[in-house]
Amino acid sequence: MISYIHSTTVIVKDQDAALDFYTNKLGWEKRNDNDMGNGERFLTVAPKGATTELVLGAPTMYGDNKGIASGISMIADDLDATYKDLSGKGVTFKGAPETMPWGAKATWFSDPDGNEFFLTEAT
Repeated sequence: MISYIHSTTVIVKDQDAALDFYTNKLGWEKRNDNDMGNGERFLTVAPKGATTELVLGAPTMYGDNKGIASGISMIADDLDATYKDLSGKGVTFKGAPETMPWGAKATWFSDPDGNEFFLTEAT
């Protein structure tokens, strides 16, 4: 049986700059940083305590699909506070949190490569 999703990938043009964004602006931790032996690097990050990791993939390994609506949803305990904190750190949002048709507050933010993520509160 499948027990959980290990990782999903977003394409980044500069893995070091992406690592800085996810660890220093979002407060995540680096999980893997491995040289693949061919000049490529397998690099993952995740929120502290999370099971699923985000691969910061170089276009040479994964293709050049950077800057897309990723379809990845994230949960914040307090969306308004998270929005205020991350906005203050320079994270780009589409707009302030708003109430979605199903009743939860949500917004979207992007990383420096234009990968877009959905951010909402647990209901």
